[in-house]
Amino acid sequence: MALALSLGQRGQGTCWPNPSVGCVLVRNGRIVGRGWTQPGGRPHAETEALTQAGSAAHGATAYVSLEPCAHHGKTPPCAEALIAAGVSRVVAAIEDSDPRVAGQGFAMLRDAGIEVMTGVLTDQAERELAGFFLKTEQGRPFVTLKLASSFDGRIATATGHSQWITGPRARRAVHAMRARHDAVMVGAGTARADDPSLTVRDLGIEHQPVRVVVSRHMDLPLMGQLARTASETPVWLCHGPHPDVERARAWEGLGARLIPCALQEHHIDAADLLQQLGHAGLTRVFCEGGAALAASLLAEDLVDELVGFTAGLTIGAEGLSAVGTLGLESLDFAPRFDLIGTRAVGDDILHRWGRSTR
Repeated sequence: MALALSLGQRGQGTCWPNPSVGCVLVRNGRIVGRGWTQPGGRPHAETEALTQAGSAAHGATAYVSLEPCAHHGKTPPCAEALIAAGVSRVVAAIEDSDPRVAGQGFAMLRDAGIEVMTGVLTDQAERELAGFFLKTEQGRPFVTLKLASSFDGRIATATGHSQWITGPRARRAVHAMRARHDAVMVGAGTARADDPSLTVRDLGIEHQPVRVVVSRHMDLPLMGQLARTASETPVWLCHGPHPDVERARAWEGLGARLIPCALQEHHIDAADLLQQLGHAGLTRVFCEGGAALAASLLAEDLVDELVGFTAGLTIGAEGLSAVGTLGLESLDFAPRFDLIGTRAVGDDILHRWGRSTR
């Protein structure tokens, strides 16, 4: 099962809106087939593993990180494929919360006389598939908020100079994180100030995440990197309900997708923003700021994981803060997270924090 979960990680960022699943087929103590969800969401992991195993799948045990699907979509149900292949046992980490499945895959297998075991490495499966479960159950994607700051929590000098606070190894690690998410998201201020490309580079990875910019008025440079590459790598603009017609037309002409969102006190409503992204199929979003967008997500309790890169330099109080105003009067109301782990990345420190269970 640990191997199946590891295989499932390979599909992260490439197979949305489907979950990234791993499958291992074992017969007589030997692995005869392995598979994971392919780009675009199909073929599914079970189909890949069965194809690799061929006739050796008969009598094998299938270890799957998520309950095999039971519904007919663009492909037949994986439960049917396992039955047809003659597997004798299915071990699954966790039940699928999609109402089209939700135990029906297990029932189909049991009705066919196949032994089913569940609950193996369930906690790990919940973490790996958290984005899919959030989209299915709450309608929104899993949100990772990444902040790269100086030792005193600043992301730029007072003049806006920010390249580079962290070193090359930290920046390379960020590219690897982008690759494991469906989308990279920034606020309009960051898009205007940094003119980022938001792509995965220098890792030999062809697939690119969707680039999401949250901009109420769509007042973004039409000659910037995002605009110049919108026809090659997807750009989604999440805007307010009454965009400027000329700007909207210009961005659509460049190939961008426009997503209207509700407002909350003259800003894009963070909860509605994520609902819109979930409705569009995203399961994992990597938010890289800026300060206002980070604050709105934190204030609405919509951040599932914090990733911080802290550099060994100080900028001072006149520098730009990593997080905007939260309006806290007491620490009792401060967003809190549980430490997952820390490690050195080059000359910087990486620290990861998960949603608090306290």
